[in-house]
Amino acid sequence: MDKKISFSSYMMIGVMLFALFFGAGNLIFPAELGQYAGENVWPAITGFLITGVGLPFLGILAIGYSGSNNLQQLASRIHPIYAVVFTSLLYLTIGPFFAAPRTGAVAFDIAVTPFIGAGNLQVASLIFTFIFFGITLWLSLNPTKIVDRVGKVLSPSIIVLLIALLLVVIFKPIGTIQAPNISYASGSFFTGFTEGYNTMDALASLVFGIIVINVIRAMGITSKQGILKATAKSGIVATSFLAVIYVGIAYLGAVSVEKLGFLDTGGQVLSQTAYHYFGTFGYVLLGIVIILACLTTAIGLMIACGEYFHTLLPKVSYKVFVTIFTTFCFVVANFGLSNIITYSVPLLMFIYPLAIVLMLLTFTSPLFHHSQLVYISATIVTFIVSVIDGFKALCESLEIAYFNWLQPVITLYEQHLPLYSHGLGWLLPVVITIILTSVIVRIKSATTVHAS
Repeated sequence: MDKKISFSSYMMIGVMLFALFFGAGNLIFPAELGQYAGENVWPAITGFLITGVGLPFLGILAIGYSGSNNLQQLASRIHPIYAVVFTSLLYLTIGPFFAAPRTGAVAFDIAVTPFIGAGNLQVASLIFTFIFFGITLWLSLNPTKIVDRVGKVLSPSIIVLLIALLLVVIFKPIGTIQAPNISYASGSFFTGFTEGYNTMDALASLVFGIIVINVIRAMGITSKQGILKATAKSGIVATSFLAVIYVGIAYLGAVSVEKLGFLDTGGQVLSQTAYHYFGTFGYVLLGIVIILACLTTAIGLMIACGEYFHTLLPKVSYKVFVTIFTTFCFVVANFGLSNIITYSVPLLMFIYPLAIVLMLLTFTSPLFHHSQLVYISATIVTFIVSVIDGFKALCESLEIAYFNWLQPVITLYEQHLPLYSHGLGWLLPVVITIILTSVIVRIKSATTVHAS
């Protein structure tokens, strides 16, 4: 019999989940979207909310619904080798490759850049990120309750501070919303949809889901239905906070262009808006909160990555993995926030569809009797499209011509795959594949039963 838990407990778990999700990308990308979307901000942010809020919510539910102990176990429904490769790539993406270095870059961009002259930025970045990731390494090697306590105080503080800033923006906008940038002039909903990939929260949800479920189990809820219900309620709390903040920051970005012009990153949009309303005090307060928020996120990611890879390769100690990962983060962070974002896009265009399809298969699995045939077929179809999207995005990021072998494939996909130009070319083929293979599995199952 499941124990009943109070509304305040759901709120506590929801705020904890919000703290896990809320990092660097949650601030900068909606601000950047708002600036470039302009008058098309509402369809753009709607698309963004689907991938930035809806998918993380589904990811948490998928882990709860599947009954799996971790992501690797869930992905092993496709194949054990695929499970290791996919899970490792996902951890590296939300860890040392992109998300973790981005925490240091965003903290520097918002908290330090406004006070440093253009000529000293590189040296200042080296010093700041060395200290930032040095503290990250120290606390990751010696996890203490300090991180938990800072997180518990910090999450409500971030929510209060951001909502205060957003209320000022709503009641006293910096300027009027301008015409959209060319990238959002048409198809703004789909542009916002793929922009939501940059938060990496849907990927992280497949890792954080286990943390939430363990907390729920510790509170006395053990049945599959009870865990799923409690996970959904806690997820609604966390994603509601995220959605409100995303919409508000996107609006902030949209009204800032008239006064501030187009800025290089969303971090600069936030810091200059804070200065516009609150002067130097706004800079400093926002900077302190962002540094602490990014620090707790970086520590959490390093601990998660260190623990996973130590489990995968037990002969290499947890401390060695964490030291390697934080050193790598320090190096990557000094390439600058814009470069980190630019080079993360190709990998996200590749891995996100695979993660989404795994979620979709998890929920529909009972319909096809959990058949591995359906899992493998849908994943192969997704891979065939998403790997081309990844190479396409890589060429566009590097601003080079498509590879000779790549152009004919892109042309073929553009001509025959609906929504391909919007980054969703994999969607219809995958749905058709799931339906056809599910029918085959059910017919085969019925025939076997009849024959016996």
